[in-house]
Amino acid sequence: MDNSRTQDTFSQLSQEKILKIMNMVKNKEVSIEEALHLMQKEAYAEKDSQDLLTGSQFNFIIYKYKHYRWQKRILQIDFNTRTIFNIEKGIIKKQFPFSQVKACEDTERRRFSIVFHGRQDYELEAVSLDDKRKITYLLSRVIQSNSCKRPAESSFYRPAECDVIHEGLLDLQQNACTCTEWVKYLVQLREGELALYCIGLGRKNNTADPVTTTINLTGGNVSVSKENRCSTFSIQTKEHNYLFRIPFTVQNNRMEDVSKLQNEWVTLIERNCQLRKGALLPQEGSQGCTFSEADYEDLTVPLNEQKEEVLHFGATSATASLNKSSSPQTKPAEGESAPASPPLPLPRSKAEVPPAPPALPQLCSLSPLTKRTKAFHWDVVPCDKIQKSVWASCDPCKKRIDVSRLCDQFQLQEIAVFSGNEPSVNQHIMLDRKVAHNFNIFLKSFRIKPSELEEKLYIIHEENGGLTDEQITALRRYMPTPKDAERYQSFKGSSSELHVVDQFMLEMCKIPHLGVRLDLLLAIRELPVSMRDLEPICVFQLINQKIHASKQLLSSQKFVAVLEYILAIGNHLNEKAGKEKAKGFRLSSLTKLPLLRGKEKTFTLLHALVEQIFLHEPDLAKFSEELTELEAVPDASMKGLSAEVDVLKKELEDVIQCRRLIKPKTIKVTSQESQFYKDLKDLIQKYEGDLSQLSKRCDEMKKLYSNVLVKFGEPQDLNSQELFGWVSSFISEFRKACAEVMP
Repeated sequence: MDNSRTQDTFSQLSQEKILKIMNMVKNKEVSIEEALHLMQKEAYAEKDSQDLLTGSQFNFIIYKYKHYRWQKRILQIDFNTRTIFNIEKGIIKKQFPFSQVKACEDTERRRFSIVFHGRQDYELEAVSLDDKRKITYLLSRVIQSNSCKRPAESSFYRPAECDVIHEGLLDLQQNACTCTEWVKYLVQLREGELALYCIGLGRKNNTADPVTTTINLTGGNVSVSKENRCSTFSIQTKEHNYLFRIPFTVQNNRMEDVSKLQNEWVTLIERNCQLRKGALLPQEGSQGCTFSEADYEDLTVPLNEQKEEVLHFGATSATASLNKSSSPQTKPAEGESAPASPPLPLPRSKAEVPPAPPALPQLCSLSPLTKRTKAFHWDVVPCDKIQKSVWASCDPCKKRIDVSRLCDQFQLQEIAVFSGNEPSVNQHIMLDRKVAHNFNIFLKSFRIKPSELEEKLYIIHEENGGLTDEQITALRRYMPTPKDAERYQSFKGSSSELHVVDQFMLEMCKIPHLGVRLDLLLAIRELPVSMRDLEPICVFQLINQKIHASKQLLSSQKFVAVLEYILAIGNHLNEKAGKEKAKGFRLSSLTKLPLLRGKEKTFTLLHALVEQIFLHEPDLAKFSEELTELEAVPDASMKGLSAEVDVLKKELEDVIQCRRLIKPKTIKVTSQESQFYKDLKDLIQKYEGDLSQLSKRCDEMKKLYSNVLVKFGEPQDLNSQELFGWVSSFISEFRKACAEVMP
């Protein structure tokens, strides 16, 4: 570690931490080199906590293993909505509430797995060790928030810091190719996890990130046990067995001291595992509620039948009737997302009904002879959003409606009916056996000699003789670890005596900044591909499409007039059903119009809307002509598109940073290297301009969509996929109803 880097590391640490590490050196617990690595680890941890606590939404490029290949995706961890999103080309493929996250398992190199409750695990690969560390840090905060969250807390807006329960230096047994060795780690026990920071490797590459491993204790299948010797204990997980040893130091130089520390570690870890095993699984049904047509009918008839009983038998019998008719809560369909805001006018469960006493004066004001109707259970816009929305200027009284036709189709029937029920190699290989096996398979198709590898790294394009994208990806996957580098750099023999796997590994260890160079080449290759793939499909075109869709919603007067008709019809039905009038309704209610059926089972409230419009303002039936961009809205959402733009910016920033790291400042470069840096500079300038335009359009898109949300009284965190989907579905269903009403 050079002087400037050491000074930078010192400057980032508090005096308390520096003193703590210096005392470790004084007590001969760590060497000077190990202390420098420990300070580097502390500096990284400090930087992570500061960087990751300044935001609430984080986007990472990851690779997901699917159909026997690694597919590029975006992993978004959103602490605002407490949801993890899997995004591909602007489309939200999957979304998981934080409550479904069970554990995060650390695997080899850049790979890790997210374990969920009740669904298949996600096997992922980060683009760098730095990204992997940040992702696992955030996921540990998610898991901790699940275990600490109280019922009164609605959400965690930022990842909370996790206190260290216990920490110390331990030796971890690792199996090398020819022997077993003990490597020194700083071990920290936190709630739900055991973090291991490697400080015992005599690493030559000081620019590498600290080697970090996380043992997750939340899976329910973790156990800890003492070994035969008083200084060792082991932790068993589903995938691994970790053997730890209490190191002898100046302070712990007696067997009694070592045995005491062993008992302390085992007891604390065992207690933490038991607490996790006893934790309750997340409750089902917490992802919102969506009605089917049958559910809608089941809910409507019994509730209104109970109101008949209130009129005839009074409050006491009405309350008894309400309790008697309660039924188990309707569960949402699997995969449905929670509604953006709580429903106000009527509970969505059959088991929940309006309190009887407050409703009595309103119900008794209706005469027994009055024809009462089914209620329209829409989602009401909250009062605090009415003033700035279109609903503040809406006057449903101006809309004439044929009351007799509505009453005839949607009046309650006198009798309500409840619905029923590899080959091994002989030659000795220095590399880990499993890694060597897989690397050897790749090398059989890799027609390049080890001595030619470094030269290939100076060629940007494949058509000029450079590496293919697949070769770059594979080489990144088999990058030598710090432990590998130490082993190969200590080799003193002739490379020709080695197996081809070891020859390549030895050559890779000699190339300076190998990881950075491979990252740079892959980013250069993927950036234009991403821009080209996204330009016609997901970013430029889709951002423009979202902008046009938002503009149309903001300017369409006919659509607002149609909403006024719906408000007038819904208020009339609800008034006749003994419910309060609403000042506005959420656009999610548009999907409920076909669910409320009339006397004729093929006639719905949507058909009634079409009839009223054709009867009084037939020109409004062509309102969809003002909303052409919403007729067939693609699956891409603004949230997904914004994540794509954010990730593209990061990719370009990584390319610029890699260029700074590998470009020599004083050493004279060859003509090949000079051409490489020139081509690289030209590429960077080109994509900086493209991304600048893209960012401006993205900001415009988000601003317009925010105005749409305000106009219709919707919550600001509502996903555009949902809102545009509601309107698109309404347009489609409205056309069908028009064809049926006016054939």
